[in-house]
Amino acid sequence: MVNLNGMWVIDQSHSEIQFKVKHLVISTVTGSFGSFDANMEITGGDFANAKINFSADINSISTNNDQRDGHLKSDDFFNAEIYPKMTFVSKSMSSNSNGTFTLLGDLTIRDNTKEISLNVEFGGVADDFYGNTKAGFSLEGKLNRKDFGLSWSAVTEAGGVVVSDEVKLIVNAQMTKTK
Repeated sequence: MVNLNGMWVIDQSHSEIQFKVKHLVISTVTGSFGSFDANMEITGGDFANAKINFSADINSISTNNDQRDGHLKSDDFFNAEIYPKMTFVSKSMSSNSNGTFTLLGDLTIRDNTKEISLNVEFGGVADDFYGNTKAGFSLEGKLNRKDFGLSWSAVTEAGGVVVSDEVKLIVNAQMTKTK
């Protein structure tokens, strides 16, 4: 059995931070952050006691459309010039009866901090070719972007919503034990 206690850091080359937002309420646009950092401290022998810190560089946002990315970085949305980071600090991680976890924490965007809940699926622990211990996780959750000051909205000529308020978060994280 692997000793899980200790510090873990995110393996950026084997992790991804994505979001999905409805456009015109008929299709979904996917975006991601290319630059991010996370660490996790484990005590008590399992992930239910994890303390997690995460940050993403807003200027690393990508939706595969330069014009849209620029708009997202502007004051209409994230305002990357004044608020260059999005952060998450965990409050608790509790084990569910079905082998999953519920992660509660404070997400801060544009100096607006709100508690969010993420569903966590543990993928397992394995050693890589270099003897490093890795742990894999999939996390999903939803938030209302307007709760965080991302309040830009537009309406089509026909009266339809351009961008939905609900944002889905999808994180696939591989963590590396450091000590």
